[in-house]
Amino acid sequence: MIKTRSNWLFGAEGNYIFGGVVKNGDSLLKMIATPDGFIINSGGFFSDIGFGQTGFNIIGKFGKVFPILSFNPNSGPVLLVGGGFMQDEIKIHDFDNSSPQLQGDYAKGYDRLNNGWLVTGALGYLFLSDSRLINFFVGFEFTQAWTKYQRKVNFDTGKPDNSSLSTQYYALKVNWVIPLYKRRPKNFYLY
Repeated sequence: MIKTRSNWLFGAEGNYIFGGVVKNGDSLLKMIATPDGFIINSGGFFSDIGFGQTGFNIIGKFGKVFPILSFNPNSGPVLLVGGGFMQDEIKIHDFDNSSPQLQGDYAKGYDRLNNGWLVTGALGYLFLSDSRLINFFVGFEFTQAWTKYQRKVNFDTGKPDNSSLSTQYYALKVNWVIPLYKRRPKNFYLY
């Protein structure tokens, strides 16, 4: 992020998304599971299967620092807005790596890959100390993404899925800031 002398902020960020909870994950594999919900591997045994979520986003942001109720002109309440791109998918973990029906291109039929555009906004407080030792940002951030499924066919339904998704993220952010300042030129000349 870059802060101008007039307290405007311009920046970019990238985030990796991960999670261990997938709603109705077992129903994704209902077409290849036994009546009890187990997947049979290539050795004829039950597979050890787990679900997770992965993804990423790339965001451009701009905003302003309002130096009111602050210790110096570089600190104060901050308002940030931005936009970008998001992609996420369900990861099916075959821990034994022995279920060919969940490997390679077959896994893509169950992953629910989706991507699309997002907007974000944050309201917080930026503190940049005069001593340059203690610098932080604390704030609340909201992100709204509109995505669409990218696979031609979902294997669990056997049909294409052209529906759109709306995803929201809320976060309390606490950032440690490492400022890099421009060095001022020295006032001497050599001839």
